[in-house]
Amino acid sequence: MQDTAENIQERLKGLVENGGYPKSFAIIHRGKIAGTVGFNEINKSAKIGEIGYWLGQEFQGKGIMTKAVKALIEYGFKDLGLNRVEAYAASGNSKSRDLIERLGFTQEGIIRQAEWLYDHYVDHVVYGLLAEEWKCIKQD
Repeated sequence: MQDTAENIQERLKGLVENGGYPKSFAIIHRGKIAGTVGFNEINKSAKIGEIGYWLGQEFQGKGIMTKAVKALIEYGFKDLGLNRVEAYAASGNSKSRDLIERLGFTQEGIIRQAEWLYDHYVDHVVYGLLAEEWKCIKQD
């Protein structure tokens, strides 16, 4: 119960720090919580947001996350005034990497041994998408 209260307080604090705009969202599919999508970090002075997302296994492969991330990117550029959106994906997570590549992100590099996952370190592939690139993609 204490963890839940702290989590809610941190999210509310984030709303205030972010000018009243939420940073994360639940993904609801047919009345069930399917996952989450949001900005892990927002650097207001540099106008950069780092996205994160998770989707339950039973909801995968239905295009749900593509829609959710696409809406998040639009929200970041349009409502939050970001110039750049970043995404980090474990090098072996082909589903996550395919998703962000489909949405027009450019692979920019690799951070070696960036995360301890299960029982070993994994590399993160760094992706970026600029507002001007998103505008061009949207017109296609």
